[in-house]
Amino acid sequence: MPATSTSQQTVGTTYDYSPGITHTGGSPIRVRSVNAWYGSFQALINLNLDMPARKVSALIGPSGCGKSTFLRWVNRMNDQIDSARIEGTIEIDGNNILDPRNDVVELRRHVGMVFQKPNPFPKSIYDNVAFGPRLHYKLSKTDLDNIVEQSLRSASLWNEVKDRLNQSAIGLSGGQQQRLCIARALAVNPSTLLMDEPCSALDPKSTAAIEDLIAQLREDYTIIIVTHNMQQAARVSDATAFMFQGNLIEYGATEQIFTAPREKQTADYIHGRFG
Repeated sequence: MPATSTSQQTVGTTYDYSPGITHTGGSPIRVRSVNAWYGSFQALINLNLDMPARKVSALIGPSGCGKSTFLRWVNRMNDQIDSARIEGTIEIDGNNILDPRNDVVELRRHVGMVFQKPNPFPKSIYDNVAFGPRLHYKLSKTDLDNIVEQSLRSASLWNEVKDRLNQSAIGLSGGQQQRLCIARALAVNPSTLLMDEPCSALDPKSTAAIEDLIAQLREDYTIIIVTHNMQQAARVSDATAFMFQGNLIEYGATEQIFTAPREKQTADYIHGRFG
């Protein structure tokens, strides 16, 4: 849809890109009877859970347990894999995003994705952030400048790059590149932000910066983070799901999961007895 107007964004407010498209401040996610396969291999088995709006939900579990598979279905990335198929429903704000009638491009505007390894485009810092808004909307130069600035501010990167916006993003440090990728995701005004091990390739200082950023973003976005770092899950998340071999073993408040898990399997994993 073309845009008619744009307002500046600060933390807690939203762009009004076009009639009927406004940021809702995060959307609840409802997962029911989700089963997924790669060919004959079943990667997800009867998943049922509710992820609250404007909270951080962490997915933990050993490699191959289905965490990233689930994340990739939430923004339909697995559509590109011929052998991948899924049954059940994943609702975001009441809309079943698995419905084949959904516009996947529009879905990805509402559901941003940040990957394990920073993947800035080989473009300028400015063009990286402006890429999505240019794709989705017709905007004036002033409006686009505002979006770029405010997205970089939201990603806690503006002060570090404001004097070199026209320089290549490839010249940024790893931590800065990851925050740039977060700014790029925020620039199209999503309600949901998916993070697939966003700190695994970063040094401790950069990891702390990303974790601080997640704490700020949770006020305005529904965030799902996949992490192998259980200390990180305990630090950044409000709720935690433990997965094993495609099954959801336990899901609850992070404090409860880490201090008083209901399932022995969860306790064994958290205390390092397997995985």
